[in-house]
Amino acid sequence: MAAAEPASSQTTRASPLSELCSALPFLPTRLQQVGRFVAANDYDATTRSMRDLAAEAGADPAAFTRLAKALGYSGWEELRAALTEARRPSQASPFSGRARGRRHGPDSDVALIAEKLEAEAAGFTRISASSIAGAAKALHGARRIWIAGFRSCRSVAELLNYELRLFRPDEVQLVGGSGPEDLDLGAFRAGEAVVVVGFAPYSRASVLSARAAHRARAKLIAIADSASAPMAEGADQVLLYEAAASPGFFPSLTGAIAIAQSLAAVTFSLGGAAARRRLQDTEARLAAASQYVAEKG
Repeated sequence: MAAAEPASSQTTRASPLSELCSALPFLPTRLQQVGRFVAANDYDATTRSMRDLAAEAGADPAAFTRLAKALGYSGWEELRAALTEARRPSQASPFSGRARGRRHGPDSDVALIAEKLEAEAAGFTRISASSIAGAAKALHGARRIWIAGFRSCRSVAELLNYELRLFRPDEVQLVGGSGPEDLDLGAFRAGEAVVVVGFAPYSRASVLSARAAHRARAKLIAIADSASAPMAEGADQVLLYEAAASPGFFPSLTGAIAIAQSLAAVTFSLGGAAARRRLQDTEARLAAASQYVAEKG
């Protein structure tokens, strides 16, 4: 099979996955195996290092470079960038562009729900527990924790803010929680941590929050759908979750919520007896204010 025209010189080309699948029958046997692995794990291909991918695929890292060149790319990084770009939704229609027509037939709605739940569960296996543990250590050591999430990601940010404030009530703040977010961006300081949550299409405010954290030399923790997300650039910790694989018109936040709750749980555990006392104090205050409905005996 003749090598395709280099990607950099083409004005248009098919999606990288389509190119890969079309080329598979013409590739050497070993490259076919690597190509099938990439096609079946395109999300991992955009978020994990070539060395990690090779270890999981049982292949030589150089095979990924050879695969990319066989497809007409200059190397693995260019193919990886193309795969990443292909996963981005259209800026003009980020949600409707994902929508599929309603399926018909018996139990079609139940089938869609089952497919969605299966995709959500599969996404959990791609979340890195060690990365969350590292991020929790950064939160534990921070003098103050800022949490930034905008538009649909606001719900994840508010959840993490709420859970952390149960045992660190005076040291956690939601960016934009009490006024315009730009006022908070100027309040970031070294020794603090900034958590930014996002997925494509990325909100401008999330990118500005990440840049403000860099300027302040605060620890930046990005909860993102891609390592190449603009709000994850230069982050101290990048916690990846799957947003695009789940069927439906809207990207999934299930993984982001799981990461947020795991972060809160591990940060609390690292706080030891002091965190437990503060949590007990908060619970006592909430009980005194009768914030919960009393259960009948």
